[in-house]
Amino acid sequence: MTPNVPPRLCARTVEVTDRTGADVDLLTLVPPGVASASVCSWIREGEGIVGWGRVASCLTAGTERFAVAERWWAEVCAAATVRDEVTLPGTGMLAFGSFTFAPDSADASRLVVPEVVVGRRDGRVWLTTVAPEGLEPPQPTLGGAERVRAGTGPTTFVDGSVSSAQWPSVISSAVEHIEAGRVDKVVLARDVLARSQGPVDLQRVLQRLTQRYAATWTFAVDGLVGATPEMLVRLLDGRARSRVLAGTVRRDSEPAPLVTEAHPELAEPHPSDPRLRLISSDKDLEEHAFAVRSVAEALAPHCRDLQVPEEPFVLELPDVYHLASDLSGPAVDGATSLRLVAALHPSAAVCGTPAPEAARLIAELEQMDRGRYAGPVGWIDADGEGDWGIALRCGELLEDGRTMRLFAGGGIVAASDPRSELAETDVKLAAMRHALGD
Repeated sequence: MTPNVPPRLCARTVEVTDRTGADVDLLTLVPPGVASASVCSWIREGEGIVGWGRVASCLTAGTERFAVAERWWAEVCAAATVRDEVTLPGTGMLAFGSFTFAPDSADASRLVVPEVVVGRRDGRVWLTTVAPEGLEPPQPTLGGAERVRAGTGPTTFVDGSVSSAQWPSVISSAVEHIEAGRVDKVVLARDVLARSQGPVDLQRVLQRLTQRYAATWTFAVDGLVGATPEMLVRLLDGRARSRVLAGTVRRDSEPAPLVTEAHPELAEPHPSDPRLRLISSDKDLEEHAFAVRSVAEALAPHCRDLQVPEEPFVLELPDVYHLASDLSGPAVDGATSLRLVAALHPSAAVCGTPAPEAARLIAELEQMDRGRYAGPVGWIDADGEGDWGIALRCGELLEDGRTMRLFAGGGIVAASDPRSELAETDVKLAAMRHALGD
């Protein structure tokens, strides 16, 4: 792979005073004519950052891909001239990143430094421009009111590496390996190809995701687009946080509030409430416990007084419910967010346990290269802080510009039912199917 030579850059962040308040849609600030595949994003509930253009990038591969990217970014920031008039998370020097799930993937992991970034936090909107030293920074004209974006035309969905008819037998094989003691848990995924008549407009895809899945982190990096509910790690003001999701059930309608010890006045939910099935499911609780344990063990060396909840809560999304746990603690060893990512990936939530054997079983049974699916995705600033999620509920735009490779998976334990696991992947594919207009 071509050596990544750190460039000397100049960055400036200024407040955009004529675009304030909660109504700013960051994606509509992207100027007309920008290639949608070049747009980077990290948005949740209207706040976050969107970038376009490319002033520098780093491509890495192999087991040292996180360390190589971290060193490159440190050198870029050390040589940069920065004028930041806003000083909020996401201002100043910034890189978006997306890393492969497996070290031997044919895809490349990458950090991308956009030429322009717009962001919003706590009602404040800012603009960052970046240029090579000695060159004039770009003078972008931000987009105006929301534009009507053309659809992609009818989209057809076809099986990827393993057909839906074959998937239950793949799950059965995994259960046999678990029962034989090879692994305790393995996370298996399948892909589906979405083929559109016209070019896929990723900005339109992003807008549909942000509108329907506002509680997730809507991301885009180099053609990989999705809405992940899982925060691998956030490092902010020296404190590390991680949200673990494992255990899923389909959501069919808007239920009554779920009774809890904190709210005994609420009516008892109906026995068929899927949330009750979820929080009482031995299979889902076992799967979740494996995932929480793997994150806690990875974060413990880097955090003091790591807080690990004893029981999960139910996270509600438009299509599904998840068992969720939030872990947090002060970082103590000066680790950057990328170093924490390297320590955490792959967690039991996307790989299994024990991780080395689960990864080998994934390669054996899935019959595909995951690429950047289920890998870390997010952003890092000049101080090494940032947000990193797991690339789930996502798709990757292929070279023809009309085909997206969509992914969905689930955690497999001894109690897993093959038909139910197939249904779970169909539910998880709903986010991207909706975004593509299905």
